[in-house]
Amino acid sequence: MHFYINILTTYFPDIDPPYDVYYQQILEQVELAEELGWECFMFNEHHFLGYGGLVANPAVLLATAAARTKKIRLGPCIAILPLRHPLNTAEDYAMVDAISGGRLEFGIGSGNTEMDYRVFGVTRDNDRERSAEALEVILKVWSNQRASHQGKFWHFEELSLYPRPVQQPHPPIWVAGTSAAGLGWAGRQGYHIMTVGHPHAPEKVRPGVEAWKQGLIEAGIDPKTRHCQFHVRTHVNENASRAREIGMAAVARYDEISRIGRRSLTAAPTEYDWDMMLATGRNNYGTPEQVIQGIHNAAKHYYFDTLTTTFNYGGIPHAEILRSMRLFARAVMPALR
Repeated sequence: MHFYINILTTYFPDIDPPYDVYYQQILEQVELAEELGWECFMFNEHHFLGYGGLVANPAVLLATAAARTKKIRLGPCIAILPLRHPLNTAEDYAMVDAISGGRLEFGIGSGNTEMDYRVFGVTRDNDRERSAEALEVILKVWSNQRASHQGKFWHFEELSLYPRPVQQPHPPIWVAGTSAAGLGWAGRQGYHIMTVGHPHAPEKVRPGVEAWKQGLIEAGIDPKTRHCQFHVRTHVNENASRAREIGMAAVARYDEISRIGRRSLTAAPTEYDWDMMLATGRNNYGTPEQVIQGIHNAAKHYYFDTLTTTFNYGGIPHAEILRSMRLFARAVMPALR
């Protein structure tokens, strides 16, 4: 089992600190993750909302984190490719790779918030096609000293990108998604994938993951040489009732803010099945023993070899996040390695 960690910021002005303190706390969490043995720390990109909007450009925070760490890998989960000119994205993330000394993991996708496309004036009708062409551009300028492009969405003369990534021909690529079409494409390209449990039941995720594996095989790639992340909101406490109290309140706040200004896939509060979400590993909070069981529950219902835990969610205080991370590293990680 590989251990990654991520943050999709959920900002609550009434319980979270001011922005300057909030960002410093996030950076302290990255530093602690490195100290405790996590392999990679990732940030989600969102815009204009308390749900994720505090990391509108993950490259900025990743570059800052790179300067404060030495070995933990860093990446976006995801960079929303259709929203920006791919040369801008290529420049930003090549800088992250250079500043970090070659530690970038490049997570990509189309995003899941209609408002982003509406405000930036980009249609969603062809977002998958735009993503594919954007990635083509990015990889072209990352791996060649000079390149030009004449595509459906972007055109540019021959140019050189500065800097180019340290990792050549390019950093590892991760594709986020659920559909068989999207993940099947990722497999045929030989990329890793990212999945999320809390908005998607196992039966919705499974066909896409199987399509990814089949795509890898069609490309002549052994699926065991590629990785699949499973993202899950996690809280660990020595006291079971305290873990449940903190975890459930944070999940409720997270789901509530995820519905503001966007379409959310989470169940309404009156329909939420807390026991089912734990039994299938889609949420995970409890004592170390209960959290270990929760990971086993997830593995029964979802395919993954990389567990990506989210400790900072739903307004959990910084001190509680650090305590949970330390307990997870001490009592949960060793049971799964």
